[in-house]
Amino acid sequence: MLSTIARLFGKSPFAPLQTHMKKVSACIKMLTKIFESIEKGDFSKLEENAKALSKLEHEADLTKNDIRNHLPKSIFLPIDRPQFLEILSLQDSIADKAEEIGFLLSFSSMKKRADLYKNLNALFVKNVEAFWDVRNILKELDELLESSFGGIEAEKVKVMVEKTSYKEYEADKLKISLLKEFFETGDDVPNTIFYLYTKLIEEINQISHISERLAHRIRMVLELK
Repeated sequence: MLSTIARLFGKSPFAPLQTHMKKVSACIKMLTKIFESIEKGDFSKLEENAKALSKLEHEADLTKNDIRNHLPKSIFLPIDRPQFLEILSLQDSIADKAEEIGFLLSFSSMKKRADLYKNLNALFVKNVEAFWDVRNILKELDELLESSFGGIEAEKVKVMVEKTSYKEYEADKLKISLLKEFFETGDDVPNTIFYLYTKLIEEINQISHISERLAHRIRMVLELK
């Protein structure tokens, strides 16, 4: 009997990627809930959601592995297999990053500096804007296939890619601003807090970086057609 993933390939060559992206999106949504629980001061909910996020990331991993294991050799793929697998890997790295951020946010030492969460949340909001942009690009893949990766649909996707890139640029500017402010005023911050805060800023900002790379990977597919 064909696996669910194998059947998805029969439906659309991009359906497995879109199925996996839904798992990644669930991770981002759960990370958003974590930030919301922090804003409310509900740290017990934070830890509960962090565990839920870890479970969702595992589900994304299982889906990724299933896709890799059942990538058919007998069907036509509109993009090269290495390109397909690279897109899958980039998607999965966003889920990995979400889990890591959730884990770092649950550290007890960070709870002592709840004032820093406001900046982290602002950076997160800007970064997930880039993620949801590239999520929308993935939704356009079937339409791209129908248009043979050309015409109005291709131009639409190129505009969406540029929009994602601009969101990544804005996120970088905000990251630099937050780090500069912290370095100028954080002389009395304990080493553990200093490390966690700067680590979180870097990890959160990776969401937009990976999203931009994913968007440009899709655009490269268009350019090769």
